[in-house]
Amino acid sequence: MGAYPRGLAGRAGGAIAIGARTFTALTFVALTCAALTLAASAALAQQEAPRPGAPAGDAAALAAANARIAVWDIPQVDLLPDDAEGRLVRYGRSVLEATARHIGPDAPDPAMRFAGNNLACVNCHLNAGRKKFGLPLVGASTDYPQYSARSGGMASLEDRLDNCMTRSMNGRPMPRDAGPMRALVAYLRILSTALPKDARIEGAGAGAIPGLDRPADPTRGALVYAQNCVFCHRADGRGLARNAVVASFGYGVPPLWGPDSFNDGAGMNRLVTIANFVHDNMPNGTDWTMPVLVPEDAWDVAAYVVSQPRPARAAFEADFPNLLEKPVDTPYGPYADSFPAEQHKYGPFGPIRTEIARLKAVKGTVPNPYAR
Repeated sequence: MGAYPRGLAGRAGGAIAIGARTFTALTFVALTCAALTLAASAALAQQEAPRPGAPAGDAAALAAANARIAVWDIPQVDLLPDDAEGRLVRYGRSVLEATARHIGPDAPDPAMRFAGNNLACVNCHLNAGRKKFGLPLVGASTDYPQYSARSGGMASLEDRLDNCMTRSMNGRPMPRDAGPMRALVAYLRILSTALPKDARIEGAGAGAIPGLDRPADPTRGALVYAQNCVFCHRADGRGLARNAVVASFGYGVPPLWGPDSFNDGAGMNRLVTIANFVHDNMPNGTDWTMPVLVPEDAWDVAAYVVSQPRPARAAFEADFPNLLEKPVDTPYGPYADSFPAEQHKYGPFGPIRTEIARLKAVKGTVPNPYAR
């Protein structure tokens, strides 16, 4: 499978000739430093172009508003003081990494059994939430509270965590004062210690690969899965448990479908999310700078995964009170447009986006008849 690099600068090659010595060496160093400075500037701030004729102050404000922070300054969690706050943060990291052990369906304390499966948060939020385009959690605490299109109201960081609990973890909400909830919030805040409020980071989400002008193909995706995924996730999609007897040990390789996977209301059950995640992170160890799968393969193998059976979430038809705010790849209705559920699940999404834009211009909102 060919690699599909994005925006990679080539490495300087060759050696400095000894003959022209000082001048040649200094020239090389100067040019290299200049190139690195330009590259760093481009990486640290991806900005929209100012409007023609805009006042200098407006242009500066626009540039600042669109700047993305590329270098994440994250404290070393293991070096935090051995006090109540430091211990809470480390506990939060442990909950993120060994979720099933702390709050899974077989957790030692029955009162703490909030998750309904034995997945771990880090199965989706890679490297303990610190990997670019691996659904990072860096910046999460600075984003909340914020408006939630799914609920139609303001959501706190705890609300967002509970969305994960009831969807990705197929469980129940955690009380705000529960130890694991407080610990997760403390850990997420530490990840964003150096970020200003509403900071925009480079590497957020799962990436943005080119879309398809056809539906993603689960049949073709099954072949991609057999070639690239089956060794770890197994032919039945059930992954590899760490212990065949003690389920709370979680998974070395998480299940992608089946009874112990995320439910059908989870974000990872949306094609755009999982296709980008797969492209930038899979097979495990892949990095967004050097992906293994081409985008077409990522779309199709993602379609194969979301076509498989998984737990059903109750009453998700009430999600998104304004149907025009519903993501185009949401695999369940109702919808503001007339496109079939099959196209919302597998695409192509371009025509849906065009129709949603038209409806927004004409109607502004389309109320969800099931909204509570």
